[in-house]
Amino acid sequence: MRKTSLDARVREHLERATSAPTGRRAETVYGGHEHVPRQTLITLRAGASLAEHDHPGEATVLVPRGRVRLHSGGTFREGVAGDLLVVERARHGLEAVEDPAALLTVARKP
Repeated sequence: MRKTSLDARVREHLERATSAPTGRRAETVYGGHEHVPRQTLITLRAGASLAEHDHPGEATVLVPRGRVRLHSGGTFREGVAGDLLVVERARHGLEAVEDPAALLTVARKP
């Protein structure tokens, strides 16, 4: 069993993201190639974004802090602290509205 303070990681990553040239930072906090679910903490400076892309499985985005805009195919959903967004299986992107942290969970079928 393992415990991680997501709040502490969010604070640390937001500091680094806001000072990074790209305005973002990401770290896999659980999973990887040896596990089915993969959870990645993504932090962004307001105005930064992740370009449209595809993902390899089912995915959700939990927003522990800030505000994000998830867009796909001309539509979008905004998420604020405490929201869980289900990512459609289509090309999509993520935009930082207010210095957000997002916990991306992707589950690939084994």
